[in-house]
Amino acid sequence: MSILLCLFFLLPLFFIFLKNLKPSKWKLPPGPPKLPIIGNLHQRRKLNPRNSRNLSQKYGPVVLLRYGFVPVVVISSKEAAEEVLKIHDLDCCSRPETVGTRAISYNFKDIGFAPYGEEWRAMRKLSVVELFSTKKLQSFRYIIEEENNLLVKKLSDSASRLSPVNLERTLYTLVGSIVCRIGFGLNIHECEFIDEDSIVDLVHTSEMVTKTSMFSNIFPGRIGRLIDWFSGRNKMLTNIFSELDTFFQNILDDHLKPGRESSDHIVDVMIDMMKKQDKDGGDSFKLTTDHLKGMISDIFLAGVSTSATTLIWAITELVRNPNVMKKVQDEVRTTLGDKKERITEQDLNQLHYFKLMVKEIFRLHPAAPLLLPRETLSHIKIQGYDIPAKTQIMINAYAIARDPKHWKNPDEFNPERFLDCSIDYRGLNFELLPFGSGRRICPGMTLGIAIVELGLLNLLYFFDWGLPEKEEANKIITKNEVAFDFVQVLHY
Repeated sequence: MSILLCLFFLLPLFFIFLKNLKPSKWKLPPGPPKLPIIGNLHQRRKLNPRNSRNLSQKYGPVVLLRYGFVPVVVISSKEAAEEVLKIHDLDCCSRPETVGTRAISYNFKDIGFAPYGEEWRAMRKLSVVELFSTKKLQSFRYIIEEENNLLVKKLSDSASRLSPVNLERTLYTLVGSIVCRIGFGLNIHECEFIDEDSIVDLVHTSEMVTKTSMFSNIFPGRIGRLIDWFSGRNKMLTNIFSELDTFFQNILDDHLKPGRESSDHIVDVMIDMMKKQDKDGGDSFKLTTDHLKGMISDIFLAGVSTSATTLIWAITELVRNPNVMKKVQDEVRTTLGDKKERITEQDLNQLHYFKLMVKEIFRLHPAAPLLLPRETLSHIKIQGYDIPAKTQIMINAYAIARDPKHWKNPDEFNPERFLDCSIDYRGLNFELLPFGSGRRICPGMTLGIAIVELGLLNLLYFFDWGLPEKEEANKIITKNEVAFDFVQVLHY
């Protein structure tokens, strides 16, 4: 019975496949052979950033894959990325619509996953002017400093007892605490509906929503939706997302309580704007509750995981490379002295080698090895190849930052490579794209950099880091582009 059901669904797909076999007049990018109907789905592991480096070595920096009936172009060179993100930025600045991103963005009412259009431009302007401006972020620096000070006290207690530290959970809690206070005015150390231990689980849940494979994402229309329904994937996604939605709704309800005083936190700013719009009227763009929850979702999903992952990789690389660890700690402790009780933003301005080390971490381990996919709005040419409209484009920031054409010994952790190098990571140099570039560059980049730099500076100033006894640096666990281990922390 199940075989007949599969045939029932696959038969129409086969006829659509035959219709698409017409020879193309365009010069399409090269790519691995495709199977009928499923295309390159069986080779999906090759889109893992590490594996796709091999893909680009075989087929070139512009590779065409097909997942079901969805064309996907993978970009793996600085030159091709510059064409996409600069020359053809306007033609490539939309986002593909998937079931998971529709859910987590509240029907694309956010910034990260919304397709390009008037509504996205209005939300982007709001984020740049009202939410993530330099002045606004400057006013929140004390939160980053306070949360790091609390972390130092907790780790000092562990050090005094010589107990191991779960680095992943520790750093996710640090970043989650900062993001929740800045974004939502929510102190998770005192909150009734969320606690420190739940932050990691909620972040992983949010990632599951966006990454859950749905047939309707790769097969057209009603057929894919029916398969999702019969297979139970719709129900599974709904169950996963409900936990997140409850958390976001609790944040919103907390801000809408009668008598609650407004603040300059991001959610309060948006609520005040909604009330002003209701009172004044006349604006073509109206903020809604879905816009609010979409923004909360963006801040939580993008803000916590990216910075925590970067901090984890930084400590991992330093433990693997004790010579670099010693050099950076010597600079930090010599420059700042040995009597500081609290690290501040001003301390960062005195450090040089430390900044080079952070830049090298962003190069070796971009938090998003594959930047969020783009979708072409019209037909363009990249490196001489035709890219039709409605094609997904994946920028492999991981492969580009390890391209031997532009980086000597690219897989080596070597901050000195930036001593006489003007390449930066803020979107103007296409050899290094941890935050993307163009219209879709990460709006929270400045906040993310501040969280990583101040967090790492505290960890290196106050503590010595090493592996538990009988462990070796090359045995540090790496999984799904996130490195973590239990490390011994010794108070400085």
